[in-house]
Formats: sequence, C-alpha cells, structure tokens
Amino acid sequence: MVPSKIYLSDIASRPRWMTSWERLKHKEVHWFVEVVAEMMGVFLYVYCGLGATAAFIVGSLVGINGLGSLYTVGFAYAMGVVFAISLCAATSGGHFNPAVTIASVIFRDFPVRKAARYIFAQILAGYITCLIVYVQWKDLLVVAEKVLIENGVYDTKMFSSSGPAGVFGLYVAPGTNLGRVFLNEFVTDFLIGLVIWGTLDPTNQMVPPAAAPWLVGMAYAVAVWGFSPTAIAANTARDLGGRFMAMTIWGSAASGGTYAAIAALTNIPATVLAALVYELFLGSATRTLTSHHIHFLQAHKQYCEDNKLAPYGYLEGLNPPCDSSESFESDVDGKVRESRTETVKVAKNRV
Repeated sequence: MVPSKIYLSDIASRPRWMTSWERLKHKEVHWFVEVVAEMMGVFLYVYCGLGATAAFIVGSLVGINGLGSLYTVGFAYAMGVVFAISLCAATSGGHFNPAVTIASVIFRDFPVRKAARYIFAQILAGYITCLIVYVQWKDLLVVAEKVLIENGVYDTKMFSSSGPAGVFGLYVAPGTNLGRVFLNEFVTDFLIGLVIWGTLDPTNQMVPPAAAPWLVGMAYAVAVWGFSPTAIAANTARDLGGRFMAMTIWGSAASGGTYAAIAALTNIPATVLAALVYELFLGSATRTLTSHHIHFLQAHKQYCEDNKLAPYGYLEGLNPPCDSSESFESDVDGKVRESRTETVKVAKNRV
C-alpha cells in the first residue's frame, strides 16, 4: 500500500547540516526565507528581460545585426516570469511585484508587516539585478556610449529608451504626451493584473496551477510586444530598481523626470482595479475548487501543519487551522460520509 504522504526526506538522505538548516528555516528565519524567495523571483524575471534588452539596444547602436529585437525582449521577460513563478512561488506565494503584494493585502488578507518586507525585498532585488547585468555588459555599453558621442547624439539618446541607460531605466522622449503614456501604462497593467488575478482563482476551471506561470508570462510578453514602444514599466520593483541603479551609475540625469512617477506608481492602482473587477464580476465564492487546486492547496496546507507555520488567505479560510489534528483530506472524507448517511436516511424514510 502506498503511503498517503511521502516526504522528500523519506526517499533521499540529507546531510546533517541540511537537516539542521531545515529546522532553523521553518522556525526562527522562515520570514527571511520568504524574503529571499521574493528576491530570487524578481532576479529571474528582471535578469532574463534585461539581458535581451541589452542585446537589442547595444546591437542597434553599434550596428551588430541579429543581437535582438522587440520579440526577443518580450519572450525573455515572459520566460523570466515563468522561471520566477515556477521556482519561487511555492516558498513566498509568488508576488514579485509590489502591486500584487498590495492587492493581496486588500483582497487576500495578506499580513501588512509581511507585505512591507516583500516590497522592500522586491525593489532591492531589482536594483541588485540591474547592477549585475550592468557589470556583465559594461564593455559593450561603453562602446555604445562612445558611438553616441562620436555621432553627436549623446545628450538626446543616452537617457532614452534606445540609449545604454535605457537598458536599466525607463524613459520617454521629450515632448511625449504624458497623458497618453499614463493611459497606455494603466490599461496594459490592468490587463496583466486581470490575468494574474484570474490565475490565482482556485475555482477557475480553465487554469490549473501548472498553467499559471505560462499565462502570466505571456501577459507580460504581450505587454512588451504591443505597448512598450509607447512606454510601459508594469512592475514597480523593475522600474525603481532599474532607475535607482541607473542613477547610481550616471547620476541624476538618469532619473527620468516627470515620467518616473508614472512608471513607478501607475501599475499599483491598475492592478488593484483589475483585482476588484475580477472579484466583483468574474470570480465567485460560491464556485467549487478544481481538483487540481485541491491537491495544490492541500500540499501547501500540509507544509504549514508539519512546520507549525501560520497560513493566510485560502489556506486558512478553506481548510482547518494548522494546529488542528485533522487533515484536509480527512475533513473532506468526513463531509462525504455525512452526505452519504443523510442520503440513506432520506431513502429509508421514502420507503
């Protein structure tokens, strides 16, 4: 008979130091582990996108064909999102964006204190990732800067979406109508937020948990392909992290001016509105969970029970408390038995 629960430690021996770390990780420093998972998720998402962006911009400036295109940039960001959610979401919940964290506080009862830690970690991760990519690309970025100087266009192109600083910071051309830029950012971020919230819905029969990373990734790809020429940021951590890094290297000239506020903040109300629209019109608390989500949530709940961690949101609301001796599975079985008993009683009365 196959055991109902099989842990990794049951089939793979672990060195003693790893066992000790596991005990520490699930108690005193669990908050730190979640923060690291958020940082790693942002690193994966931003790192993939920045590399493709650097190839596209540098290749265009120095005249090397085939280094990149808008398509490769969008696809790279999409794959970065897939990597981030697939590898890190099981530990932290997979926010990787201050807007998602804030929406989770409003609609998912996410702890405010934890949210503050997440947002700080997300922005810091964006900054560190941009620094890493800058060091990797520095030689070619310097060549690209020299090309701008030689052509006499350094002042007009350096701090633009097509300049070396544009790999990290986000900019719009002088004279651009910021009202239209705001509209472009808001609507695009609303679309991304709607997709994110739809994939988080455990009653969504069309989206099993394994499909969520790909759907969210493709939403970001569509945003890049269709609306980045007008200018989009889509993620406060990506924008602020990259802008602070650009200012660290090139000074206040890399700040982005008035557009900086639109890039950094617009995605937050857009994502909150998307979550509100989904909750009011597309989602429903009276729908049943999918079988895929039951197994998915059950695994997370078991993890919380085994390590005496306090869950929130769906885990707390849909399952017994972590300190309960009953498992989710036994609770479901109990309800099924009760239902069968009532059915038998009704049948006897009819007879």
